[in-house]
Amino acid sequence: MSITLSHPELAALIQARAGVAIDPIELERPGVSFDEFGVDSLGLLGVVGELENRHGVKVTNGAESAKTPAEFLELVNAAFTAKAGA
Repeated sequence: MSITLSHPELAALIQARAGVAIDPIELERPGVSFDEFGVDSLGLLGVVGELENRHGVKVTNGAESAKTPAEFLELVNAAFTAKAGA
C-alpha cells in the first residue's frame, strides 16, 4: 500500500514538529519557500523523523534540505513509493 503525504498533513506536521502554523493552502502556492514561513532545515528534519517513525520508511534523499513544500512532498512521496515497490 502506497502512502502519499498531502499539503494538509504536511502543515500539521510542521506545526507539531517545527512549531510553525501554516495554512495548507499557502503551502500549495507555486514557488513558495519554507523560508517565507520561517521553517528551516532543522524543522524539516523533525518532520522527516516523525514521518519515518510513523510509517517505517527511511527518507534519505535530502528532503530535510528541500527549499519548497513542492520539493519536500516530491522527495518524501518518492521515498514512500520506493518503499511500497520494494
